[in-house]
Amino acid sequence: MTETNSAKLSKVDIHQKKQKLIRQKEELSFVPFATGFKPPTRCQSRLAIGCEPMMKDFDPGAECSHGFEYFKTIPRPTDIDDWLAQYNEEGQTYKQFLNECPWLSSRKRKYMSQTFVFSGKTLPQKYPDGKVYIVPLGEFQSEDPKFFDHLIEYTSIFLGLPVVPLPVIQLREENGDIFWIKEPLVSEALQRRTSSRMSKQKLTTRYDFKSKHFQVCVDSCLMKLRQKIPSDAICLIALTMFDLYGDETDLFVAGMAAGNQRVAVFSLYRYDPSLSFSKENWYEVEPDKTVSKKDKISLLLQRGSKLLVHEICHLLGIDHCIYFDCCMNGSGHLAEDFRQSMHLCPVDLHKLHILVGFDVVERYKKLNEFYKKHHLIGEMEWVERRIAYLTNKEEKPR
Repeated sequence: MTETNSAKLSKVDIHQKKQKLIRQKEELSFVPFATGFKPPTRCQSRLAIGCEPMMKDFDPGAECSHGFEYFKTIPRPTDIDDWLAQYNEEGQTYKQFLNECPWLSSRKRKYMSQTFVFSGKTLPQKYPDGKVYIVPLGEFQSEDPKFFDHLIEYTSIFLGLPVVPLPVIQLREENGDIFWIKEPLVSEALQRRTSSRMSKQKLTTRYDFKSKHFQVCVDSCLMKLRQKIPSDAICLIALTMFDLYGDETDLFVAGMAAGNQRVAVFSLYRYDPSLSFSKENWYEVEPDKTVSKKDKISLLLQRGSKLLVHEICHLLGIDHCIYFDCCMNGSGHLAEDFRQSMHLCPVDLHKLHILVGFDVVERYKKLNEFYKKHHLIGEMEWVERRIAYLTNKEEKPR
């Protein structure tokens, strides 16, 4: 055997060893889908959109059978705690949404005391007075004093519905207990207080004396919110910077919704990038001093906006998505939540479009302005490419 042939064989051996190591690494990092779950094929994902095969856009301008390069398939689990590693989700096609969504029913929804127009086609037409209400539960301590206003603006643009803020619900901490403060009643007709008494009601909490960290139980918040929902509300969402839990076994919960009552409460506490959390104990929280003020504001806005619209879409009848990388994907933990898209895939955009009746291109343009204003560069660039594609200004995505 010549030296040259020996060298060639040596390179082949090295390549084979590298490939073997890659396969071994992939096998070690492989996480299976939950028992029974089968990811949809590309054909099934296209059919789930609910468009005619040759349509480019459902009317007007949304993505249907063209431009799939913009939308990634739903990623495989990479961690045993990932959403699709735990749950056998069935998914919800566009046609299933039409059959299941209570807001598209020809019958007025139970609990709705506002005007109902039987002949209406969309939610705003059926419930012309309907609004999404968002209320701060406790003060929002943020480096950006307009943070709550930004969340309201984004939600209104994203959903295409009127979103109205309500005055803050005061929460007061006293020796590890949290009290819901009920302000004196005010008569709008008389323009004066009808009661001078301020009352407080204790919420269910848990408290760790060593760390002085506490969490508020979501059930006690939901009970109070049911008493505050306005008569013209599509839903009422309470947002808080307090940490939440549901059961004693919970590390935490991001929030909870009572769909039949149209109320929900969600916490942004664990979405704060300047905090580091234990994966074992709910009460262990440490500051992360490596995060700049600028990054904190940007990341908290991005994460909070995505959480808010995801949960309101659930209240509007849109289930978790299994067809594409989408804002409506489920998440099993915060890291998975943070890396998911802010945008709706074609399946869920079609659902929201038929429910609300907005112009898709105009919606994208408004989102683009929001992303630009708040320096969310990746989202801005993606939306700009969608606008260009849908208005025939470019033929292929970059």
